[in-house]
Amino acid sequence: MWHKESVHMELLIEKELSSTDKILKPDFNSKSGRELLVFYLQTKFRQILAYDKRCSTPILRNVNPDFINRFSRRLINNPSKRLLIGITGESASGKSTICKEIKKNIEQMSMPVSVLSTDNYFNDISELIKKYGSFDSLRDAGYDVDAPSSFQLDTLKEDLLKLAGGHDIKAPMYLPNGTGVSVPNANEVLSRKIIVVEGIATMYDTVQDIFDIKIYVETENEIRKNRFISRAENERNQDPENALKHWNYLLEAGNKYVVPFRKQADLILDGNADLAYFAKILKFIHAVTNNYEKLPSNS
Repeated sequence: MWHKESVHMELLIEKELSSTDKILKPDFNSKSGRELLVFYLQTKFRQILAYDKRCSTPILRNVNPDFINRFSRRLINNPSKRLLIGITGESASGKSTICKEIKKNIEQMSMPVSVLSTDNYFNDISELIKKYGSFDSLRDAGYDVDAPSSFQLDTLKEDLLKLAGGHDIKAPMYLPNGTGVSVPNANEVLSRKIIVVEGIATMYDTVQDIFDIKIYVETENEIRKNRFISRAENERNQDPENALKHWNYLLEAGNKYVVPFRKQADLILDGNADLAYFAKILKFIHAVTNNYEKLPSNS
């Protein structure tokens, strides 16, 4: 059953669609038209923020004070650039779930979207795993799996810039089978109008400034721990002792590499929030950006 926030947001959408107080559709090809649209969107986005803040379980834990103005300038001055949304957060925070929800709702709105996971940019460590006998043994020997140096960040940056400029890419694919193998040029990613990028490497220093919207997903540690241990045992067939050992590593690595980015995020989302409510927020944004007064017929 939907939470009351979802029902209330649905009412806001219906009110928006039935309202007679609408603007004429701006000419997006002109700067003045884009400025009018941005002013309108700013008003509506602040309406969402005010509503969410009053909710018993808000999804927006924080919004960077500069975000609305900075994103508005981007829409006005560089409208042809692909919209890149970066989603990061500690392990089991809910970032993958929110990423899937964004993709699903964008597709339902018949808008073109591509998704890229930065987990595929892990370095190839197959030789190291062979040397130490297993991934777990390599980790126990001190290999820092989530450190920036463990990712192909130069390749990731190059690929993100290509996507932003309208060029398709072939991303690497890191095999999640414990072998540590990375296959180059294995995943074709199309440069669609909206590109959602998810993973802890999304906001490392060398790539974070490429994104137009930077999202940090956070969830309380106890909830994250229960999620992670459950997945490790049920989906990856790890024994409880090793699962707990890896969780302790991830907790330390997250505090070192991921949590510091929280201060720079545009939006901080509750990773345990009601997805039905989140979907309604996305649909409200779609409604206000596609609901204009029709010009009178010449007939």
